[in-house]
Amino acid sequence: MNHDAALSAPPGRTRRIVLLSLAILGLASAVFLVRGPLMMSAPRCMAGQWHGCFDTFNGVVLMTLVALPLAVLVAWALAHRRRAAGATSAWRRSLAEVGMVHGTVPFLWLTMMPGAGAGTVPARVSLVPLRDLVTMGSLGIVGNLLVFASLGFFAPMRFAALASVPRILALGAGCSVLVETAQYVLRLDRVSSVDDVLVNAAGAVLAGLASRRWWRTAADAPSDRPRPAPAPAG
Repeated sequence: MNHDAALSAPPGRTRRIVLLSLAILGLASAVFLVRGPLMMSAPRCMAGQWHGCFDTFNGVVLMTLVALPLAVLVAWALAHRRRAAGATSAWRRSLAEVGMVHGTVPFLWLTMMPGAGAGTVPARVSLVPLRDLVTMGSLGIVGNLLVFASLGFFAPMRFAALASVPRILALGAGCSVLVETAQYVLRLDRVSSVDDVLVNAAGAVLAGLASRRWWRTAADAPSDRPRPAPAPAG
């Protein structure tokens, strides 16, 4: 019996439980702090009304939180299916896939919501770095940092090819450029700014660094495949 492994397992499991508890506590605290604005959108969202729910920041955040149990259920189903097929790292891969989608789509929805003059005002672009940061404000900076934070956090956990800081930076910047280009082409009454790209990419990198311990490596790739069934004896 490997006594070292037996002794090291409980501390590792305890650490995971502590980290999960802290994450749940942090999420609950954040929801408690913003419960007032979120509850303002609750009646319209629960009634399925578009205006006042899906076209507002509070409404989108509320529906994202409401859909969180469903996202966890989908991740569990994917992990269960992979484990049944004999694949390793089933939970990590499943959580990463669901987390990328659940944490990114709502922010993309918010960034693509048209303004009051959409389709009528000329498209605007700002290519001078750091000029818009002054007018962006702290809330705008935090929001831009979060746009691709989930993508930066979970993508290197799922894809070994993205498990490096330069590639996460390129991923965040590339996705942000696509969003800013779409805003410009569709004339959504939004300013396509290079500062948005810079802050979006920075948010992806910072989130990626936070998940660095769980990044997928090239050595993990073969072990993620389903294990072949043993050949029959004789």
